[in-house]
Amino acid sequence: MPEDRAAVQPSLEAKSPYELRVGLGKGVPETDVRSALASGDMGFLHSFTTGSTLDGPGVRVVAWTTGCMWRCLYCHNPDTWTLTNGVPVSVAEATEELRKYRHSLKIMSGGLTISGGEPLVQHRFVAKLFRTAHEMKVHTALDTNGYYGDRLSDAELEWIDLVLLDIKTWDLERHRKLTGMDNGPTLEFARRLAARRRPIWLRFVLVPDLTDAPEDIAQIARFAAGLGNVERVDVLPFHQMGRYKYERLGIAYALKDTLPPSAEAVERACAQFRAAGLTAY
Repeated sequence: MPEDRAAVQPSLEAKSPYELRVGLGKGVPETDVRSALASGDMGFLHSFTTGSTLDGPGVRVVAWTTGCMWRCLYCHNPDTWTLTNGVPVSVAEATEELRKYRHSLKIMSGGLTISGGEPLVQHRFVAKLFRTAHEMKVHTALDTNGYYGDRLSDAELEWIDLVLLDIKTWDLERHRKLTGMDNGPTLEFARRLAARRRPIWLRFVLVPDLTDAPEDIAQIARFAAGLGNVERVDVLPFHQMGRYKYERLGIAYALKDTLPPSAEAVERACAQFRAAGLTAY
């Protein structure tokens, strides 16, 4: 890494995760990228945002990582797909960023959430940052699709107070169409968290004509209820807030004509989860 990197490094703070950020780590040599992934001493972050009340309990600081192997049709942050779109940050630098907020986070019953992208693409960096947060007694939450959950050891899971687990849909073929990947590893990670009694908040994005099939929602609800560690379900309505990124990046956006679900549709989905004995919002 160049010695003067800190002098020219873009700000880690962003007003919103919807801010378009690209090429912020493009000057990092490929050998350094591979070394960072292997050691976790350096990570790539899209940004830090503060004041979130949607990414875990209380008021949160959210570290948004870059790098994702899924291509969800409704993804609102396609600029996080590419690892080197993020700012290269050492664990020490990320820790100092978090340290600025630790007292206020405790007062507001909040903590640190690591989201993405998919954080576990950078599992070594994520684990180290969670450990330092845990040592500061800051509540920790991981927002993940769970596909790479087996990369975390049982000991590392103990540094994560809460997992925000995204289950996209149930039917395998629908899941492949939606994400390009299978959902088996996600479900296996959920079972592992249940076996270790690690709390889950299930996250489900409701997209008209894509994830709103009642039979799929019912299957997810039965699965989640059977785990015994799902504290709540957040039904998240699809939105178009990231559409402009596709246009700016020159990426075809398959859902450009899809409207957000109605309030009634969201409530019907919540009711299916509640019928299985779960708390849903």
